Amino acid sequence: MSSNLKKGLLLLLAACLLVGSSRVQLSLNADRDKLGLTRLQPLENAPPVLAFTTVALGGFRGLISNALWIRANDLQEEDKFFEMVQLADWITKLEPHFVQVWLVQAWNMAYNISVKFKDYPDRWRWVERGIMLLRDDGLRWNPNEMLIYRELGWFFQHKMGQNLDDGNMYYKQQWANEMAVVFDKKNPNLDDLIHPTTADQTNRSKILREKYKMKPEVMKEVDQKYGPLEWRLPEAHAIYWAWLGLEQAQKNPAKIKQDDLITLHRVVYQSMQMAFQRGKLVSNPFAKRFEFGPNLAIIPKVSSAYEDASEEDANNREHILRAHRNFLRDAVYFLYNHNRAADAKFWWNYMAKKYPEKNVLDGIPTSLPATLTVEQYAVARVQEDVSETMSRDRVKSVIEGLIVNAYGSEAIGEDERAAGYKLLARQVLATYESKTKSRGEAIAMSTFEEMDREVFTRLMDTEQGVPIEMRAVLRTIHGLPAEAPTAAPSTNAPPAAAGTNAPAAAAAK
Repeated sequence: MSSNLKKGLLLLLAACLLVGSSRVQLSLNADRDKLGLTRLQPLENAPPVLAFTTVALGGFRGLISNALWIRANDLQEEDKFFEMVQLADWITKLEPHFVQVWLVQAWNMAYNISVKFKDYPDRWRWVERGIMLLRDDGLRWNPNEMLIYRELGWFFQHKMGQNLDDGNMYYKQQWANEMAVVFDKKNPNLDDLIHPTTADQTNRSKILREKYKMKPEVMKEVDQKYGPLEWRLPEAHAIYWAWLGLEQAQKNPAKIKQDDLITLHRVVYQSMQMAFQRGKLVSNPFAKRFEFGPNLAIIPKVSSAYEDASEEDANNREHILRAHRNFLRDAVYFLYNHNRAADAKFWWNYMAKKYPEKNVLDGIPTSLPATLTVEQYAVARVQEDVSETMSRDRVKSVIEGLIVNAYGSEAIGEDERAAGYKLLARQVLATYESKTKSRGEAIAMSTFEEMDREVFTRLMDTEQGVPIEMRAVLRTIHGLPAEAPTAAPSTNAPPAAAGTNAPAAAAAK
């Protein structure tokens, strides 16, 4: 057989084998797709050159990804950011199941790029883009990756929730505005979104599910376990995503690392601590902004979250219990400052029983209640907060608590004591302002008059304020008209005049 004929036969055999393998490959691809084994998805909205190169190179997607990483790094070093979103989208789609890619890209946008901009609206776009990358795409490709849930919860807990970024109040305001659309500008009613009965409720439920990728029925479960939570604030969303990650872990226990579960538990109890300190949203119609107040209703559940976490994480049990003790100190302090002496006494005794050998103040153990009363402890904590911590939320809570006590004393005729509470509140505010002047608007506080007016309005609320007898006394002291009846009279008499409306009169005062 001649060499030319042999070469021809070999070429024909090779062609037949290629055709046969292509047919087998099509069958294999179809079987992989049916079994859910296909992991690489085609790029969407990519330029033709990138799309062609990706298809042509196939398994060499890593080379394309490396080139995109280099491109992104060069642009960032030159402070050119407007291509970064598209590059991040392509990079994550080239490596959709490599979890660190999602974490790095989202963190880069939310933390590194955002702070390069001076204007807060520009910063917020990058922070929100990082959240969207994890929530909308990262979890879609990796629904069982605990690190993505952890990172998403961390963005809400730290980037939006804390005050380390000077734009944090703008972020909170923007998020509250977005959630106001979902919750119809009022306190969240999850049942309306779970079982909508009107077109408006159906539309808002659709926005929550499709835009924010959140399920109202899951939100209700979280609220029942850890709440009541204020879903217009970031801490509630941090708890939601961490809790969802823990739920996903229970479905795939063999694939989950214990350390990943511990980080999710930390997001839960740390966010609950923040929600306790300032998890209540208070609208300020006078300054046209919102303020924060402590969510005292969740104190028992925060305590349980710490104790559960200490059982889950044996290696860090002592650290968690130390944080729990510090939380109990805060709980007693906040409750007393908000005129809830009985609850403060309960948690004071609980802390003394659980941590009998630990100090709540220098040199004074909790096992000696006769040596240190709740009242003495609260006064000492006021001095500690003002002189050392300078935490905006904690100092604000102190000031509001002192104002509440001032009105309570005023209502029972203790005028000197009431004046002393207000004088101390003014001194606390003045001390805070003098020590935080360099931070400017980032952690600025409302004026004393604004906080006084807000507290008075809350106290005079007919549903959630102080008892009606106390409201009547305060109205008399401050020269306000009598409170309008809450229900229409049973006679044919006309309703009260608009000028006697209690909340409006209180607001005017």
